[in-house]
Amino acid sequence: MSLAATLIQELQMESATTRRVLERVPDAKLGWAPHAKSRTLGQLAMHLASNPAGVTTLASQNPADLPDVGDVDPTSIAEVLAALDASVAEATRLLSGMSDEALAETWRARVNGVEIMALPRITFLRSVLLNHWYHHRGQLSVYLRLLDVPLPSIYGPSADENPFAA
Repeated sequence: MSLAATLIQELQMESATTRRVLERVPDAKLGWAPHAKSRTLGQLAMHLASNPAGVTTLASQNPADLPDVGDVDPTSIAEVLAALDASVAEATRLLSGMSDEALAETWRARVNGVEIMALPRITFLRSVLLNHWYHHRGQLSVYLRLLDVPLPSIYGPSADENPFAA
């Protein structure tokens, strides 16, 4: 199995879990934030939804000029879920075109023309496409808990849902 195929397999599996968490986000609370310095629930949900396409688009460029991306305020969770579907589809498409050699090559990122990072492309994808994504999904689960929204199972039972119970 190619390296890209393993990334796609993990992306597909984790996108189903991410969808279960995003589906719990109440439309009426999209503007809520746990702290003045925090993203709103809607902004965090949209960041989570758009991460796969955004990161793989950057990874497909070399060097990549990192954009100054602001937060997006969605109007509904349906908008966020549509963004997730489109984002995962685009990430899958881009990853499908990456050979093992391309994934092993040194990928470079710049800000205002200054190189800020150089590392194997697959390391960037593992770290930012996947690990960064999981970090924000965990953050979203904390937001939901603070709002008393029942949490789905992520990697096992939550206090609200046990997929292993008979």
